[in-house]
Amino acid sequence: MPSLLFRSAFSMFMMIGATAAYAQDKPVHGIAMNGEPALPPDFTHFPYANPDAPKGGEITYCVVGNFDNLNPFILKSMRTTARGVVDSIFGNLVFEPLMRRSDAEPFSLYGLLAEEVEMDEERNYAEFHLNPNAKWSDGKPVTPEDVIFTFETFAEKGRPPYSNRMDRIESLEKTGERSVRFTFNDESDREFPLVVAMTPIIPSHAFDRESFDQSTLEPVVGSGSYIITDVEPGQRIVFERDTDYWGEDVPSMRGFNNYDRITIEYFLNENAQFEAFKKGICSAYAGAIYTGLDPDQVSRDFNFPAVENGDVVVEAFDAEIPPAARGFFFNTRRDKFSDPRVRRALSMLYDFGWVNENIYGGEYERTLSYWQGSDLSALGRPANQREKELLAPYSEKVLPSVMDGSYGEDLKGRLDRDRMREAVDLLQDAGYSLDDGVLKDEAGNPLSFEILITSTEQERIASAFQRTLQRVGVNASIRMLDDAQAQQRKQTFDFDMLIGAVGFSGSLSPGTEQIGRWSSQSANVEGSFNLAGVSDPAVDAMIDAMLNARNREDYIAAVRALDRLLISGAYIVPTQHNTERWIAYWTVLNHPDTSPLHGYELGTWWYDPEQAER
Repeated sequence: MPSLLFRSAFSMFMMIGATAAYAQDKPVHGIAMNGEPALPPDFTHFPYANPDAPKGGEITYCVVGNFDNLNPFILKSMRTTARGVVDSIFGNLVFEPLMRRSDAEPFSLYGLLAEEVEMDEERNYAEFHLNPNAKWSDGKPVTPEDVIFTFETFAEKGRPPYSNRMDRIESLEKTGERSVRFTFNDESDREFPLVVAMTPIIPSHAFDRESFDQSTLEPVVGSGSYIITDVEPGQRIVFERDTDYWGEDVPSMRGFNNYDRITIEYFLNENAQFEAFKKGICSAYAGAIYTGLDPDQVSRDFNFPAVENGDVVVEAFDAEIPPAARGFFFNTRRDKFSDPRVRRALSMLYDFGWVNENIYGGEYERTLSYWQGSDLSALGRPANQREKELLAPYSEKVLPSVMDGSYGEDLKGRLDRDRMREAVDLLQDAGYSLDDGVLKDEAGNPLSFEILITSTEQERIASAFQRTLQRVGVNASIRMLDDAQAQQRKQTFDFDMLIGAVGFSGSLSPGTEQIGRWSSQSANVEGSFNLAGVSDPAVDAMIDAMLNARNREDYIAAVRALDRLLISGAYIVPTQHNTERWIAYWTVLNHPDTSPLHGYELGTWWYDPEQAER
């Protein structure tokens, strides 16, 4: 059962967290958010990578959208930056961080540009010792000056969240030929040194700070495995392996980035993307970026000749992390959605039972928690004493059913008359009344809004939601946008409601990224991922408690308390999830037998010449 897997992985992680702090005033090869990293100093590779994977061949990924920029660190063209330069799915092909995260653990980092790190127990400072072999693709060495230039440039010209990182740094100084020391201020927390370690580093000699915030289509210089060799704006970007890549034998990189060439092709919509995969233009297909490839699509669409003759394989990988919460995001910056009673009422009208049965073939579960299936979830659990203490100043913001753990059972089935009546009562309590079949506020304005969508998949569930809303007098219109239009509207928060996801995947170690998703400080920062515009002192307090927790009990209590506030605040209408991650691929590709916690890692796959000769 997935929930048992989640509990097992998280329990091991948090049990370690109760031990003495690791990395106290001595250089170490790796760090963990809690306790010690799982891999020893002499580890040779990550457990889900094959260090003997053959190098060679090429792969083409196909994506929906457009691109007009190669600098992923700026606000301008942020949503239309070319994929792959820094990418959570295809890998950081060009830019690299000081330390690299292992996806076999909840939150542990190991050396990359920095071969070692030194921290005190309180994490007031972190000193990174650069790998003497680290160099940029133009042959120049990576230096402490590059690290300092990166953080200062991001602060002055970068986009969130990179632009905010200097706010928590008291000083940043070169301490040796290959060493750089960060001293943190009172705004920092225990996770922040790890955030610093994961920040991609840029070369000071290849960027001009004055013009850094301007879009560019000139290939950028990085330290990664690949260099950009061909750019066709909006259509294609090609990466070729750097034959002189410095980090080939760094343990955290062994078995990764195995292709000689990676091409990312852009398409206008998902239909065109899928047709390209069927023709063999794309090597792998994982469905829409926010919903993934679902079992219903597998049974419905994967009956073309290449599947039947074995040239295309469809495979499911078990994910051992909470599913990313997906759904309809309310823009609470709009007056019509500022009242949580309105949001709760509308959320009650999503007919998951019908959608699951008629669109997804009954293969999905209802998403009701932001860390569902793990020890971090508040779902089905009464608040413990520590949670009650954290939430005491904000008790009126948590629904009683969420507090006592009974919330959600009535939302897993079909929408019935009782739930519809309850939703209408809640809307009336918020000041709306029915007038000739239309819900209107006290000023006579109808409750109406627009749902932005970007795919036929989204259209199917949006239409189902629209129909149930109409039954209670709410007028929801649907507008289809292309990816570029939708990204621009997201960046400027120009929408009533849209379908999206809270990150690309869930996490067993939520941390500072929650600031960008839910905190007051990100609510009105253009380009932030706080799409709902959440600005609540209670949410801010729980994030702070989570980031500064020193033991297992306090950490779990803070995350569960945050979960209770987000559920009660009804900032999104959560939809559904499947704990399996499906991907279709042509059999010229192969992958390791061991998988990371999130299911599969495309960066560890390789081109199989024996299959290619079939």
